[in-house]
Amino acid sequence: MKTKTKTFDCVEMKRRGAERIMAETRGMTFEEEVAYWRKRSEEFHAFLMKARQEAARSAEESSQDDGS
Repeated sequence: MKTKTKTFDCVEMKRRGAERIMAETRGMTFEEEVAYWRKRSEEFHAFLMKARQEAARSAEESSQDDGS
């Protein structure tokens, strides 16, 4: 039986992310941590909106290239 080499480890990625966030929030007060998460949430929503706009623009350009 042929074994596959794992190219991506989701659990490892999750752990590295959790460690990074713990380091960034270490020593913060509750209020500082709430502000941290609000800011991160706003940044994520801005990223998501931009990605959606780019995807819509790309789909529109693709349909125009197809003559649709």
